[in-house]
Amino acid sequence: MAKITFEEFDGKERAVDMANGQSIMEGAVKAMVAGIDADCGGACSCATCMVYVAEEWRDRLPPKESAETQMLEFCPHVQESSRLTCQIPVTDALDGLRVKVPPSQH
Repeated sequence: MAKITFEEFDGKERAVDMANGQSIMEGAVKAMVAGIDADCGGACSCATCMVYVAEEWRDRLPPKESAETQMLEFCPHVQESSRLTCQIPVTDALDGLRVKVPPSQH
């Protein structure tokens, strides 16, 4: 289990306990984190679950695969730190991860 903190666009922070094996997106949707739309339900085909990951955490995440990289090209607010939460499985190693939700997903 990992506790992951989302900084929503309005600055409000939301810490969510997530079970290992689910994606960060699944945990965020279940907890109703504002700004994680997840229109495709985790199929990596919409890019509406994008977040910004702090630099100190980027090397701890699995590398981006080509599908994620391609989907990020469609995000209006993409940055170097952008990741799709549907592509990041929760593990104990992610306990304490902090991510920031963009101003919009569309």
